[in-house]
Amino acid sequence: MFQLTKEERDEVITICDNLKKLKFSPSLPYAFSEQGVAMLSTVLNSERAIMVNIQIMRTFTKLREMIETNKDLKKKIENLEKKDAIKKLIEPEVKPKRRVGF
Repeated sequence: MFQLTKEERDEVITICDNLKKLKFSPSLPYAFSEQGVAMLSTVLNSERAIMVNIQIMRTFTKLREMIETNKDLKKKIENLEKKDAIKKLIEPEVKPKRRVGF
């Protein structure tokens, strides 16, 4: 578990509509890392706590997958941009013909 900075808190408030009450809180909120949630699940034994921890772990897994997918997508886009840049270098530049007269 760690405490958010003021900037992190403000970012969370802008992203999550249901956390707007935090905007006026005098103290900074705490958050759990993925490992913190796993440790917490070993301590809490109620049915609801177990279900919440499972959902949180699934969310972390989805986030990891999204980050990895975006990395792959970014690489693909960069490769396409490089290919396009190479095409521009290979293809001769066609200048529009100037009209003579009226």
